[in-house]
Amino acid sequence: MSKVFHRNPLDDYPVAVGGDGAYLIDAHGKRYLDACGGAAVSCLGHSDRTVIEAIQQQLERLAFAHTSFFTNEPMEALAEELIRHSPPEMERVYFVSGGSEAMEAALKLARQYFIEVGQPRRRHIIARRQSYHGNTLGALAVGGNAARRKQFEPLLIEATHVSPCYAYRGRQPGEAEEQYGERLAQELESRILALGADSVIAFVAETVGGATIGTVPPVPGYFRRMREVCDRHGVLLILDEVMCGMGRCGSLFAFEQEGIVPDLVAIAKGLGAGYQAIGAVIASRKIYQAVVSGSGFFQHGHTYLGHAAACAGALAVHRRLYRGGLLERVTPMGRMLESKLRAAFEMHVHVGDIRGRGLFWTLELVEDRVEKEPFDPKRKLNAQLKKAALAEGLMCYPMGGTVDGTRGDHVLFAPPFIIEPAQLDELVEKFSRALDVVLNASFPPL
Repeated sequence: MSKVFHRNPLDDYPVAVGGDGAYLIDAHGKRYLDACGGAAVSCLGHSDRTVIEAIQQQLERLAFAHTSFFTNEPMEALAEELIRHSPPEMERVYFVSGGSEAMEAALKLARQYFIEVGQPRRRHIIARRQSYHGNTLGALAVGGNAARRKQFEPLLIEATHVSPCYAYRGRQPGEAEEQYGERLAQELESRILALGADSVIAFVAETVGGATIGTVPPVPGYFRRMREVCDRHGVLLILDEVMCGMGRCGSLFAFEQEGIVPDLVAIAKGLGAGYQAIGAVIASRKIYQAVVSGSGFFQHGHTYLGHAAACAGALAVHRRLYRGGLLERVTPMGRMLESKLRAAFEMHVHVGDIRGRGLFWTLELVEDRVEKEPFDPKRKLNAQLKKAALAEGLMCYPMGGTVDGTRGDHVLFAPPFIIEPAQLDELVEKFSRALDVVLNASFPPL
């Protein structure tokens, strides 16, 4: 009997023993097409020799040197590469071990920025409902998913939430996309003014909504307007690209496609592609300069930040994106995935919306397509789908609570950038069978 405290102690997990490109292999030799990257992590698949060898070679030279005493070569090189491929406004990289840590660091750095520039009254964070920013307490407080927050609310800092940019459910009949975006910008500005413009630290958003809302891209002009509102009131813009960044949406940063630059951006997942645990915050010049010309240090830190082997692995991942046109491959392969999903499911009576960008796509499932009525949460459709897909040899990312944290189901697909057209067909075929099984209620209850 396992002594591991698993995520779901009542579940019976298969044992993963190997990886082969886009596939994971269990102890019985069964192969699973990883169509979600675990959680949009494994952008290079599971057996990239270049990355593995880079980590091995670094471990032979230096595994760990605490960053309160030393810097290290792969950390310096990785920061240099990330800044080289970032907008000119971005200045420095602060490394951590994952997405939640990256968001915690971004929130603390934003607060410290205002201390450094003599605005200590600023204390409010504004984020969006149905967002997800991590599971540590600060990140969870900023996140807007009601179900994930509920039992921990007594421990959470105060945060304010506004509407997400969720056109499928939020845009009004007859409202143009630009009008919808403008309405959301006015909502943000009203909330800033209600809190007191000189008391708001930051507006926090996922550039493309991720796990808890299902790959929702912003409507055109949305982030330009949000940036304008933030700038007008001296509020920082923090973008969470832990899931949607590092090439997942077709450009290294998803915000590049929005024509704006944040003050802070959190990255992880695809940064290390699952080969090592790593995340980071990239800070703009004004943030960095305020700290170094003020107190001179960021009052924050973790034991494993800037871990040499993790940075070596992430550096190899980053270079791999630019070698052989892999990053450029994301957009055309994403269009192919979209085309196949639409051909198979656009007319499906229980598929309400198909949305995404790059290799980051979602099917939102509904009981009633016309009324957009979600399935009864008691049915646990998303959990049934995950189990049925695994039985078919497919890893996808079904989630519940899409609409309001309790109601709604969606399935997220985030396959590796190396995926081939035939594997996209395999993805659609296997998911279609799993969906039929669950909707026909022939799958045994959990």
